[in-house]
Amino acid sequence: MSASSPRIAGPRVIAVVGATAVGKSDLGVAIAQHLGGEVVNTDSMQLYRGMDIGTAKLTMAEREGVPHHLLDIWDVTEAASVAEYQRLAREAIDKLVAQGRTPVLVGGSGLYVRAAIDELEFPGTDPEVRARLEAELETEGSGALHARLAAVDPEAARAILPSNGRRIVRALEVVEITGLPFTANLPGHESVYDAVQIGVRLPRPELDERIELRVDRMWEAGLLDEVGELAAQGLREGRTAARALGYQQALAQLDGVYDEAEARAETVRATRRFARRQESWFRRDPRVHWLDRDTSEPPTALVEQALALL
Repeated sequence: MSASSPRIAGPRVIAVVGATAVGKSDLGVAIAQHLGGEVVNTDSMQLYRGMDIGTAKLTMAEREGVPHHLLDIWDVTEAASVAEYQRLAREAIDKLVAQGRTPVLVGGSGLYVRAAIDELEFPGTDPEVRARLEAELETEGSGALHARLAAVDPEAARAILPSNGRRIVRALEVVEITGLPFTANLPGHESVYDAVQIGVRLPRPELDERIELRVDRMWEAGLLDEVGELAAQGLREGRTAARALGYQQALAQLDGVYDEAEARAETVRATRRFARRQESWFRRDPRVHWLDRDTSEPPTALVEQALALL
């Protein structure tokens, strides 16, 4: 461990990770309640104000009195910055640890989890390179740039969805600036905190079923209305938010590209693909302690497993 680790002596930092729809949010709240902790969000899309239904953001009632940090901090027009998120997350974690509170990080955005707890420094940006790549994204499309990324950094291409133009551009920019693969800029698994990562997983058929159920509930809960309101606030111009799972498809429905059945079906397909990538990302981290969730048991069973591990 480096000389900078740990940053502050005190309670350990806990991270609850895993694929979408496995039950991370409820487990994080329960752990925080038992340990006198507070939740720090590591879901990249829950950072956006107004993106509630499509990101399965917990309601105030579902948070059960546990304070949550780094929710609703960006407008939908703002492009995500992992480096900026890292600064904000470290501030929140350090403050909680200094107060004797246990930070419980919850979310499935793997790079954001690593940005919060690991020794991770982000390469700078070159405005000219970025502008050129973004122009190429507009003219050639994300698929063509993803193919280019696969040629120079296959591992990065496997981790980034072909539709995620913003992240593809960033990966290609880093390759061009540093002369190294984007993934080479991710160091080994070295934490800056005394951190424990708890991974939650479900059998794939059950996870697929839960994802489909979640997508159905999103539409029934009014996702289309939520997206319509966000569109009036500039969602379509948001390079990050507009590409979020569910939101991209709902915008296409509003624009007449999909009917509702097609929008739902495409969201299910895209979310299942994303869940596979999440699982692959977290499996590569040897520090994750995996808990197999049994949905036939009461939710307290998973909480008890997690607390026994801690």
